[in-house]
Amino acid sequence: MKMLGLSCIFPCSDIRKTAEYYEQKLGFKAVEYLQSTEPHICIYKDDIEMILTQANGEIKLNRLLYGYGYDAYIYVKNQYELQEKLKNAGVKIAVPLTRTDYNNREFVIEDIDGRWIAFGLKE
Repeated sequence: MKMLGLSCIFPCSDIRKTAEYYEQKLGFKAVEYLQSTEPHICIYKDDIEMILTQANGEIKLNRLLYGYGYDAYIYVKNQYELQEKLKNAGVKIAVPLTRTDYNNREFVIEDIDGRWIAFGLKE
């Protein structure tokens, strides 16, 4: 049995505002499913899909809950070029491009809701 993909599910304080951020700053395309039984917005870019839901309370971030960890990890090539593009778009770079002790080249952004999303690849 082959697994075909994975979608992160991000609770948001304002899903429309978060979707707009991802569209304007990161180049995602948003598709709203707000009239469904479980209202949500899917955001897409290349082979990536993430699902935004409306939080009922405070958003819990991995690094604050557990002391470390990203909220998502996106595998990309050309990290330097992407980091510069995102920086120029006004995206907050939480951790600049570096090589980790587990031999990935990666950088980390902080999104509008405070989530840390890493962009990297093992080299």
